[in-house]
Amino acid sequence: MKNIRGISIALIGFILVIVPYSCTIKLTGSSIPINMKTIRVDFFENNAALVVNTLSTQFTETLKALIRNTTRLSIVRTEEADASLSGSITDYNISPVSVNATANNVAPIAGASQLTITVSVKYVDNINKKNSFQQSFTKSEPFTGDIATHEQTLITDLNKQITEDIFNKAFANW
Repeated sequence: MKNIRGISIALIGFILVIVPYSCTIKLTGSSIPINMKTIRVDFFENNAALVVNTLSTQFTETLKALIRNTTRLSIVRTEEADASLSGSITDYNISPVSVNATANNVAPIAGASQLTITVSVKYVDNINKKNSFQQSFTKSEPFTGDIATHEQTLITDLNKQITEDIFNKAFANW
């Protein structure tokens, strides 16, 4: 009986130590060719009609951080990189998604709005040209209230979503 109890306690201790670590493993599912070592990530200019001064820098840095943190690729500035990502922000749009009625025939006001960001991307894989693509990526997030209150959080969230989509298209064949 003492042996079973000792084994049970050891097993529970093992589970309590190992399970939290095993749950933090990240699988990116990326399929980067073994001979791909470098990537160039160009600055993504904001060519949208509505311009937020920091959007280009934030987007470009979010994309670089994703590549740095989830791949073994080195980000370089040279034209001779094994792959390259370039493009521009083509749309930054705030639009109403629901309208609140008002009293006394006053013009209706937006109950909820949505921020949409679209980025045009060109990915060139110099190792395997068939993996290259040119595509637009769009994401939207709803919000209530004025944009100034939510804008930076929305931009951060949308940048993360769009860069993950770009990464998956380039490296996970999604």
